[in-house]
Amino acid sequence: MTTFGINAFGIGSGPGRFASMVELARQAEEIGCAAIWTSELYSRSATIPMSALAGGTSTISIGSNIAYGVGRSPLIWAAEARDLDELSGGRIILGLGNGTPKMMEAWHGVTGEAPAARMAELLAVLKSLWHLHEAPVHHDGRFYHVHVVPTADVPEPVRPEIPIWIAGVNKHMLRTAGQHADGLVGHPMFTTEYVRGPVAQEIAVGAERAGRQPSDVTIMGIRMCAVDEDVELARRQAAYAIGQYAASRVYDRLFELHGWTAQQQVIRQAARDRDDEALVRAVTDDMIDTITIACAPGDLADALARIPDGFDHLDLIAPPWGLTDEQTRATTAAILDGLRTHLSAAAV
Repeated sequence: MTTFGINAFGIGSGPGRFASMVELARQAEEIGCAAIWTSELYSRSATIPMSALAGGTSTISIGSNIAYGVGRSPLIWAAEARDLDELSGGRIILGLGNGTPKMMEAWHGVTGEAPAARMAELLAVLKSLWHLHEAPVHHDGRFYHVHVVPTADVPEPVRPEIPIWIAGVNKHMLRTAGQHADGLVGHPMFTTEYVRGPVAQEIAVGAERAGRQPSDVTIMGIRMCAVDEDVELARRQAAYAIGQYAASRVYDRLFELHGWTAQQQVIRQAARDRDDEALVRAVTDDMIDTITIACAPGDLADALARIPDGFDHLDLIAPPWGLTDEQTRATTAAILDGLRTHLSAAAV
């Protein structure tokens, strides 16, 4: 059975922003959501909101969707993860990604080469550092050099292991997830067909290398939900968000799988021309209905019930492009209402 989570979207500034995130998380916890997720960008961190969420909730899992693996050293990642897991009582999911090679270089000052190999090495070092209470850590690899010999006793962490999920879209990172990670953080563009096909195939390749089962890797999807009484407006919001992603070549394989390559080229040209109207028109109804949920508030619960099997967990988010903060907050509230109805019906 698919579990559900939402993004902890905060509104306002100062302490009130964090308070609004915690209030949203408490509502999600109350209706039976499995997880609450935070993200980070060039101006916001994931771990600070996670600490607020950990202190303000009691049962819901708290995950980063995603935090930049290259944004902190392995030692600081392990230290922050230990603290967060202790604060939450063992409820943290560490969701890590690299971003694009350009982001790795321009934002984080590291080389953008071989991102999947870098992620695999980071996971190996993090897992060793998680057991720093048992033995010193010595690692000399391609990307990381870590030598930590504690000078005092290191407390044992809350859990023997912390779940680490990694973001991936294409072959090498998907295989890395299959071989090394506890879960895959999918992308908002992921469709059920893409997960059942290329994603499942590449995770199986990685899992075989590690001598484990593909089912050992939790598959998380991110479903964009455009919810408005004006359904045509909701569909435009969904189309605009799809168009922002479709312009990238990262998703060529997904578009080819669905037979959308020709339309993708039109979207890509519209993006180059900065013609938003042409971009929205080029996104077909089939794309909207396959990639997103676009509906009136009262129809969201039924739409959730119709999502085909393929994901172990779904993070429901407002379209990340083109909405004001007020629109995003209203959409998130509508998502919560729809989830309440859906989860109540599923529990009967």
